[in-house]
Amino acid sequence: MSAEYQSRTVERLRPFGSTIFAEMTALAVSTGAVNLGQGFPDTDGPASMLDAARGAIADGFNQYSPGPGLPVLRDAVVADRKRRLGIEYDPATEVLITVGATEGIAATILGLVEPGEEVLLIEPYYDSYAAAIALAGARRKAVSLVPDGNGFALDTDALAAAIGPNTKLLVVNTPHNPTGTVLTHAELTRIADIACEHDLLVLTDEVYERLTFDSPDSSGRSARSTHVSLASLPGMFQRTVTVSSAAKTFNATGWKTGWALGPRELIDAVRAAKQFMTFVGGTPFQPAVAHALNHEDAWVENLRTSLQAKRDVLSSALADAGLDVKASDGTYFVCADISSVGGVDALQFCRTLPERIGVAAVPVSAFVDDPTPASGPSNWTTLVRFAFCKKDDVLADAASRLLTL
Repeated sequence: MSAEYQSRTVERLRPFGSTIFAEMTALAVSTGAVNLGQGFPDTDGPASMLDAARGAIADGFNQYSPGPGLPVLRDAVVADRKRRLGIEYDPATEVLITVGATEGIAATILGLVEPGEEVLLIEPYYDSYAAAIALAGARRKAVSLVPDGNGFALDTDALAAAIGPNTKLLVVNTPHNPTGTVLTHAELTRIADIACEHDLLVLTDEVYERLTFDSPDSSGRSARSTHVSLASLPGMFQRTVTVSSAAKTFNATGWKTGWALGPRELIDAVRAAKQFMTFVGGTPFQPAVAHALNHEDAWVENLRTSLQAKRDVLSSALADAGLDVKASDGTYFVCADISSVGGVDALQFCRTLPERIGVAAVPVSAFVDDPTPASGPSNWTTLVRFAFCKKDDVLADAASRLLTL
């Protein structure tokens, strides 16, 4: 970059010029490191879904779809929600197909939050949330997860205390990226009570909704973490936009096929923003995702089981390397504290790790407003996120390299 270079980016977007994922992936490529930083799988989704996409292309599904998405996919999304979670939506008015969950999140914030209004986040938070809030000209405030045993929990009293007269929207992500936390029914019930009491709108990011794992309970017995969709709780349907996608459920991150669900008056607002960003998404992928939603539950369960085993492999490798490994009850990710091996700065640790041992990871400090808050028990400066959604031989290679740490 020349010395004369001057950014022309508007001020509100200057903090978002590059993502931590791009930086760590570039380091992985340049060093030949095993990339456990970016959360994408290295195997394809169900064969029948791939065949359905090829068939859709051959059958002429290559032009614009309807603005809300193809009816076959909207019907499938609604049927899936009712079958698994008991929540009923109208496929004609309460579902919008989006270009991945990221667009669904951005369009929700753009469509429902006025400039200057406040959006409340639970940190660590996925980095696109802050960028979407900046795009909307809104303000953000964050409430931190807190340590809870070997994992994390939500301080719901702190959440309630953070709400001010200008708070418009609360963003809830469970299962949670980057920590792998699955919010409990009690935590979500308290969130629902708070939202109803303060008349807040809520955006839920549920892209990992079907990837929850068995973990030891307080008695040492194995119990599966249960995902609860916030819209299913009393008083929440009419104030909640739920976002999910095919990306993580069906190993199709490159298809960018997601959806937003909610009452008509909220989805109309989301569509008002979405239609002027991408208009519509990839048409031939939509009937293919519909097929997978309707017919590939067994494949998803096998994926969940395999990811649980991969979580255990990587967690053991990190522990063998001397790191303090945190519990992961869902998602693609497990976090570990590097202070147990003398680390004091997760960002610097991750920047040097590819060259040192040939493994790339992501610092959790990139997902928070203040890595070292003046008050409260959370300190994110020494926590690192590792992705385990990789082939077994890739994880084995990473495990052997971690032992040199």
